[in-house]
Amino acid sequence: MTIPTRFLDDLRERIGLADVVGRRTRLTKKGREHQGLCPFHKEKTPSFTVNEDKGFYHCFGCGAHGSAFDFVMETEGLNFREAVEKLASEVGMQVPQDSPEERQRAERKNTLYDVVEAACRHYEQALRSPEGAHALAYLRGRGLSDQTIAKFRLGFAPDRRDGMKTALGGQGIQEAELVAAGMIIKRDDGSTYDRFRGRVMFPILDRRGRVVAFGGRILGSDKGVAKYLNSPETDLFHKGRLLYAMDSAQVAARAGQTLIVTEGYMDVIALYQAGFEGAVAPLGTALTEEQILELWKITPEPVLCFDGDNAGLRAAVRASERALPLIKAGVGVRFATLPPGEDPDSLVQAKGPGAFAEVIAAAKPLSQVLWEQECAAGATDTPEGRAALQKRLDDHVRRIEDATVRSHFQSTFKDRVWQLGRTKRDDRSGGGSAGRGFKPARTFKPQRAEVFEGEANKHQAVKSARVDMTRSREEILLATLLNHPDLFDDVGERLGSVAFTTLELDNLRQEALKTLAGETRLDRADFQRHLRDSGYATILDSLLSSRVFGHAYFARPDEDMLSALEGWNETYELYCRRDLQAELDDAQRQLAAHMTPETFERFRALKMQVQSAAERNAK
Repeated sequence: MTIPTRFLDDLRERIGLADVVGRRTRLTKKGREHQGLCPFHKEKTPSFTVNEDKGFYHCFGCGAHGSAFDFVMETEGLNFREAVEKLASEVGMQVPQDSPEERQRAERKNTLYDVVEAACRHYEQALRSPEGAHALAYLRGRGLSDQTIAKFRLGFAPDRRDGMKTALGGQGIQEAELVAAGMIIKRDDGSTYDRFRGRVMFPILDRRGRVVAFGGRILGSDKGVAKYLNSPETDLFHKGRLLYAMDSAQVAARAGQTLIVTEGYMDVIALYQAGFEGAVAPLGTALTEEQILELWKITPEPVLCFDGDNAGLRAAVRASERALPLIKAGVGVRFATLPPGEDPDSLVQAKGPGAFAEVIAAAKPLSQVLWEQECAAGATDTPEGRAALQKRLDDHVRRIEDATVRSHFQSTFKDRVWQLGRTKRDDRSGGGSAGRGFKPARTFKPQRAEVFEGEANKHQAVKSARVDMTRSREEILLATLLNHPDLFDDVGERLGSVAFTTLELDNLRQEALKTLAGETRLDRADFQRHLRDSGYATILDSLLSSRVFGHAYFARPDEDMLSALEGWNETYELYCRRDLQAELDDAQRQLAAHMTPETFERFRALKMQVQSAAERNAK
């Protein structure tokens, strides 16, 4: 059975070719394309490219070429229909059956594209007519040039009840088609009237640049009339999925501009005119989960920019709640806050593009926004207040579905709450750390007692051995994963729930987990090459050596997966069963005596591990 072409086009738009290919090979964005090692033949230098705009991949080494459907067919051994059904199920689409009804529906949809395009031309002409002179004056008064007005195809809907049917009826467009396209409204008694009347019109385009709907702004201040009115949901238009101006913004974003989400049509247009061509806006609703996923197809970290008023703050909170369950390694959102009383349009008009560029440059990550939001929600100057703060933050963290990202959010928030408590204690004791890093309020210097010197040395030797054993086990856990990246599914969540006691090892742990969480079927050579290219070559050479392998044969690259997994599990159990409290007490003493980044990092990591162990035991 034939699958309708229109359905295939819609599916291509929703899946994202780079997302599909990226499951099999690591891609790096280079200008408007993505590059990586070809998944169809062995190579050391990338010759494989993915072009999202044109919808195909191509390897200059082996000649492999095709669409997302071809890629799934080749890599998974499926036929065409099976590949389409697999990709459609991933984005919640139902593959239509080839039937007379489906063919009729596809033809009707093609007709609707023609209807809304004709309506758009009608509105553009009306704007330039005497009847639209006041609408044109309004747009120019908002600072828009004629070139910008033409670029966004802005128009005017005359204040007449039958203007659309009269204008388009002469072109052979039927009343039923105008109703289906949302251009006119039909009453129960059979009479009709124009949906948009006396409004400046903003055409809404899909990602391929086709008109699918409209937004209209009322001219004047008619009480009881909505300021903005959008087209209803139709076969062409689903407002929770589309973003205004995405057709042009995606081109700008892939060329290197920041993808900026604003609140309204005029914000987008004013920013575009000021040089920020990557601006988009939701369509009369709060930012939806589908729209966030659409943004991530273009860029890994869009900036959400909301008005500097209470409504803008509420919009930011809603957006953060929507994004939180969706974030994963490699993608997120940042938040830019405008000065009170300003929106992007007014800020650019009053202070110029430079002022807005500063706002975007100061955008904060989601973790920072949540931290500031919850710190402002209650007192933090008492242990009880900080405990309440920790609980509110934990409630947010639990909503994150990606285990690796969840672990990093949790450790970040715990660190900050602990540091907040320490700052409060320093303030009360007259100490301070501003501009100097953390320093204890007092330094204790116990007197040496010669009679106990031998015992003290013995105790110090025990502590040193304990620290060396802990680091050795951390090295073994990492080295085993480095040589056997396929273990990630079995060990990733547990390795993500701990924090290693030295900064260099913990940074490598985090980078390794982030890399494996964002890739599938990444072999050992590519995995280690990425880590070396990321600045970890020295510590990698230290780990992948006879010094480590002498203690853990199963970590060697030539050991089988079962042996490696068994060895890793045994090491992890020993690592978790060590006397964490004793190590923490020792780390705290070391921190009080010698406040350095290394002693602080060890104390922080051990404190997190003690807390995690307590949580596991409480379950």
